[in-house]
Amino acid sequence: MDKMSVAEAAEFFGVSKEAIHNRIRRGSLASDIVDGQKYVVIDSTAQATTKSVKKTASSKSSNTHSDPKYHKFLEEQNSQLQNKVEKLETETRTLRDQKEQMLIEERIKIENIYKEKDEQLKNIINMISSNLMLESKPTIETDDSFEAEIESFEVHSEIEIEETWISLNKFLKSRDVKKSKRKKIIKDFVKRAKKGDETIKLEDDKCYIDVNRFGYDL
Repeated sequence: MDKMSVAEAAEFFGVSKEAIHNRIRRGSLASDIVDGQKYVVIDSTAQATTKSVKKTASSKSSNTHSDPKYHKFLEEQNSQLQNKVEKLETETRTLRDQKEQMLIEERIKIENIYKEKDEQLKNIINMISSNLMLESKPTIETDDSFEAEIESFEVHSEIEIEETWISLNKFLKSRDVKKSKRKKIIKDFVKRAKKGDETIKLEDDKCYIDVNRFGYDL
């Protein structure tokens, strides 16, 4: 029988040191402690068996690597892998080309949009400039034109006065008057208008008032 350290036994059996400790705990390997150090006791039968197993494994490995069928299998696998790699590279190039084409088309679209916007902006600027030039042209005022302006001003003043009439309902809404109270006020004003109150107007079934010219008791 031979004695080996745990590390030597692990190397001998081709396993880890932890595996040797496990075998010792299970009792499948004998051990001995000398001067506080644990040794593995290996008999000649175990040594012969281990050497035979290693030799057989080595022989199988050698035969496998020297087998023509094995080489052919490896070549086929390698060929298949190369075909897959080439296919993936082709697909990658196609996707990259498609992406570049899409980017080019989007850029052209954006450029066309900006061109259209620029044209619209130029047209607006030209229109504004033309209007400003027309307004800035001097006009020769005569007495007739001056009188026409006065008449126009008077007409506009009358229109503005007329346009100061507003819907009573709208006016009450602007003052945050509740709906129930608005109905009561509008009903009272309609009665007043029908009785001849000239500060109230009824048109199209609506009641109008002029708060700029008359005072109202709401």
